[in-house]
Amino acid sequence: MPQPTAYALLGPTASGKSRLAFELAARHPLEIVSVDSAQVYRGMDIGTAKPSPAERARVPHHLIDVVDPTESYSAGRFRADAIRAVEGILARRRIPLLVGGTMLYYRALAQGIDALPAAQPALRAEIEARAARLGWPALHAELARIDPASAARLSPNDAQRIQRALEVWKVSGKPLSALQHGTARALPFRLRSYALIPEDRAELHRRIAERFDQMLRGGLVEELTALRARYPLHAGLPSMRCVGYRQAWAYLEGAYDKDQLRDKAVAATRQLAKRQLTWLRSLPDLEPAAALRLE
Repeated sequence: MPQPTAYALLGPTASGKSRLAFELAARHPLEIVSVDSAQVYRGMDIGTAKPSPAERARVPHHLIDVVDPTESYSAGRFRADAIRAVEGILARRRIPLLVGGTMLYYRALAQGIDALPAAQPALRAEIEARAARLGWPALHAELARIDPASAARLSPNDAQRIQRALEVWKVSGKPLSALQHGTARALPFRLRSYALIPEDRAELHRRIAERFDQMLRGGLVEELTALRARYPLHAGLPSMRCVGYRQAWAYLEGAYDKDQLRDKAVAATRQLAKRQLTWLRSLPDLEPAAALRLE
């Protein structure tokens, strides 16, 4: 018997993925599986552009609100959770549509993920101490010398991933990119993947700025204030390194004013979109979103 099919709709932030997904849901019996490393965190709603409760009632969503913002969530765990979610949707005779922009998660799902060295707390502390002295851009430059493929996909300030890539190198003697060949078990379904790539970069930048302005008006800073009161958060947590929350945290700490918060977050989001587009161009077997037809 032929394998059942799941679909993936990928694209940079603010490219219109969610809007297209809801348009498809109006015509097909589908359920959405989020491919978003920020939407997994409970309580982080405004700054991650989560679908509203009404939207989630209308179209079932999966892998949203999975962990508290004090916890971590890995690409390996995403792969297992996404396979489970897709299998459940197929069992209900509905159509699974994976939607998002976290390309590392998508690649883990589509290509598998190798077993990597376990975290080494002492080594991580050593790397963080060096970053405190030299700055993360200096460590990013070091990573570029030993693992240019990984460095090219990371922002010079992406502390969490730079730290992990350096840790893997020091533990294994091999670059992280060389270990990510994808040897995990094959998917139990066929995956057809589509990319929504905006042709007008200036229009994408306009949408990014407009969306962040809406987040500020919607209460992003107030949301983070409430989260800080509810959870024992600190700036080094993966959740608090998410674009928007990282800048709002610095604002609450007095590092800069509201205008600087806005400008820095918009600039960081534009850089995120640029990295997402770089990922998209490196992924094989992607079709244009205009060709997406659900069967």
